[in-house]
Amino acid sequence: MSKERARRRAERLAVLDREKAARARRVARRDRRRALVKRLKPRFGRDGRIYHRSRRQRIGIVVVTLLAVAAVWTLVPELGLRIILTAMLVLAVPALVVVVLGRRP
Repeated sequence: MSKERARRRAERLAVLDREKAARARRVARRDRRRALVKRLKPRFGRDGRIYHRSRRQRIGIVVVTLLAVAAVWTLVPELGLRIILTAMLVLAVPALVVVVLGRRP
């Protein structure tokens, strides 16, 4: 009788060991997946932006853009050309900001 109980206990322990190993593999896979996702996701600041500019930089960007638009509207005589140059300025400012100030996390 005790041999039978020992055999059943050994079977139970073997099943528990297999289940524990399977769970450990699942947990390890989940942790690796979470680490990969965390590494690939962009980091956002407190206000939700990826790249931050200082207040002085943001004010400078706006002021320079407004001065350029004002110069276009005062120096260019044709209305159509004014509108085209203003649109080009608005489209080019983000690229120029990245080129001049660079991207910094």
